[in-house]
Formats: sequence, C-alpha cells, structure tokens
Amino acid sequence: MTLLLVIIGLALFFDYINGFHDAANSIATIVATKVLSPFQAVLWAAFFNFLAYWVFGFGVADTVAKTAKTADINLTVILAGVVAAIIWNLITWWKGIPSSSSHTLIGGFAGAALAHAFSIHGFSDYLAEEKGIQVTKHWYNIVNWYKPGEDGTLPSGVVIILAFIILAPLLGMIISYFISLWLMYSSKKNIYPKLFTLALMVLAVWFLSTVLVSYDDIKKPRFESHFLSEFCEPANIKWLLVGVVFFSIALFNLLFSSFSTAKAESILKRMQLLSSASFSLGHGGNDSQKVMGIIAAAVAVYIKSNPNINLSSGWLDLNVILPDEDKGIVANMPGWIPLTCYTVIALGTLSGGWKIVKTMGSKITKVTAFEGVVAESAGALTLFMTEHFKIPVSTTHTITGSIIGVGVTKRVSAVRWGVTVNLLWAWILTIPVSAIVAAGFYYLFAAII
Repeated sequence: MTLLLVIIGLALFFDYINGFHDAANSIATIVATKVLSPFQAVLWAAFFNFLAYWVFGFGVADTVAKTAKTADINLTVILAGVVAAIIWNLITWWKGIPSSSSHTLIGGFAGAALAHAFSIHGFSDYLAEEKGIQVTKHWYNIVNWYKPGEDGTLPSGVVIILAFIILAPLLGMIISYFISLWLMYSSKKNIYPKLFTLALMVLAVWFLSTVLVSYDDIKKPRFESHFLSEFCEPANIKWLLVGVVFFSIALFNLLFSSFSTAKAESILKRMQLLSSASFSLGHGGNDSQKVMGIIAAAVAVYIKSNPNINLSSGWLDLNVILPDEDKGIVANMPGWIPLTCYTVIALGTLSGGWKIVKTMGSKITKVTAFEGVVAESAGALTLFMTEHFKIPVSTTHTITGSIIGVGVTKRVSAVRWGVTVNLLWAWILTIPVSAIVAAGFYYLFAAII
C-alpha cells in the first residue's frame, strides 16, 4: 500500500508540474497581446482548468490507463514511468522548451513496461524462436500498440498517440489557417463573405443538433427540468462551448466590415478572453485525465496483487475500476480523484511557466489580438474534438501548430522556422527519451525495492 500511495503522490506532483509547464499554452497569446497581465492571465487559466472537472468525462484517462496491459505489469513499472516523466518535464521547463507533458508520461509508462517485459521474457522469446518454438505473445506486446475502433470510434493505442504528434499540431494549424482566412475575407465590404458566414452558421446548427444528447438518452438526469438536464449534461456543455466559440467568431465576421481598425482590435481583445478560457478548459480536461489514468492503472495493478482487498474502506477511497466493454464492466472513479487532479493542475497553472510563455508568445511569430483569438479558438476546437474521440493529444503541440497556422497566413517568413524546428526535435525526442529514462529507473527500482 505504501508504494501505491507514493505513486499517487508523485502522479499528483507531475500534475502540478504539468500545470506550470503547460500554463503557457493557454496564457501566452493573451499575455503577448496585453489583454491581461501575467498574474491575471494565470488566474483566468487556472479557473478554467478547474472548471473542466464539470465538463469532461474519463475517456482520455481510460486510454492512458491502458497504455500498457495492467495484468502484466507491477507498481515498479508505474513508479519508474512517473519519475521519468517528472524529470523530463522539469528539464524542458528549465530550458524553456514547450514539450509535451502528455507524451513524456505515456513514453515513460510504455518504456518502463517494455523494460519489465524484456527482463522476464526477452531472451527466452529469442531462444525459443532459435529452437523453432513458436512464440504467440512477444515481450513487446505488453504495450497496447494498436486497437481497432469499434462502433464508429477511432482506433486507439500508442501508435495513434504517436501519429498525433504530427496530426494534432497539423490539425490546429489547418483550423487556425482557415479561421484566419475567414476573418480576413469577412473584412471585405461586400455581401458574399456574409452569405458564406451565414451558410457556415446553418451548418454549425445542424452539426450541434446531431451531437447534443437529448433528455431521453441521459442516463442520470441532474434535474427534473428537461432543459436544465440537457444544458448541464457534461457532454452537451462541451459541444455548447464549441458552439459559443464558433458563433462568437461568426457574429464578429458578419459585422467585421463595418468596424474601424481600432474598434475591431478592441473587440478581438475581448474575444480573446473567451478563446483563452476555452483553450484552458480543453487543457484542464485533456491533461488532468492523464494523471487520473496513471492512478487508475496503479490501483488496477495493486488489486491484481491483492485480489481480496477492499479499497473502499478506510480513510482513502481507492475503489477505481477500469471499464471493460467485453465483460460489461462499468468504470468507477471515486470523486476525490478527478477533483484533486483538476485542483492540482489549476494550482500548477497559478505558478506560471514564464520561460515557456516567452517562447510561445513571441519567439514563434509576433502575436496580435487577431492571431490570439484565431490560435486559441483553433486549439480549443482541436482539443475538444480529440477528447471526444478519447485521444490523449499534446496541448503544447496543438497550440504551437495553431500559432504557426495563423503566422503563415501573414506570410511564410512571419514564422521563425528555426525556433519551430527546434521545438519539433523536442517533440520527436520526448517519447523515446522518456521511455529510455523510465527503463533505466525501472531496472534501478527493481533492484532496490
């Protein structure tokens, strides 16, 4: 039990580091455009990090918890993975490199699991194959590399997470690029941009009508009122926020051509409060769930070693149950775990991460209120979509791609590609370096624990 509690404590410490390491993701542009002071910005971001507790489910947490097969690992694996993730995050924070806290956690978890499996089965698998004995389950399959999607859902696994190292910033860049073009097109004084915007608004209404959950489909309505139950359903809150972000931009576009430059700049700065809040909400929902996933995996491993233990009794309720669709098992997460994870990441955000703020807010490209609204809106939309499909993406990668996308609309040279290439190398190296460091810690801990 002591080791389990140590892992939970370290996981929450990682959550805190994640908060100040990734604070720049949601406040860099709003600080760069001087909409809020640095202190006001971190308070704003921290509040919406915490508010994510009432908006998001546990889909990403489940994906992270199943990075490695919990039936085949031990607590030492998880301990090594979390320690490696903490070290890499602190190093990149110290150097002012906006690397992915998500990927270092997943890389550490996977690397320690692979080291564990190889220490038990690696050479025996090789020798068996040398003797002509067929091995049906290799040591490296301890990691859930790829799982096909079911019932229209996207596939999952480490391969998908690796793919989104490129896809998440690319998606953010594409969305921000088209929002930028949309805004610039709407500044023209003719009817066609307005007709285009109205058509997009009609499409948005249709889309929201297809994804919002009706009262009859809500398993546990919170209120007797159908309207309040639908409005306060977490899944609906998320999509309604997407609608608020989209329609605020659309309404601005309908009136853009009638505004003076100074008036447009003033309104865009106010809109940044909304776009920044939305991105902070996505950051809290996406990143806190990863820590929940690690805690869930640790509890699942502990229960495997102590099958008759009752974790619901005593001073700390740890009765975490991972979902299993094949066996019809429904997930269970004691309320204090998500509440604590969201609180800790909010406290971390309050601590700020000023070195990374400087990189994100000014070194990639010069950011104005226009760029800030576009980048944050694009980043928020990307995070909401990937969370919906239970894909643990990097908020760092997402907002960086969004900032690049809005920079490219001005001109290609507006983006400082030298800085961007350095960031790309940090992104590529994060998972393998974290995995190697975690493997080393696994062998160290296995020898002394």
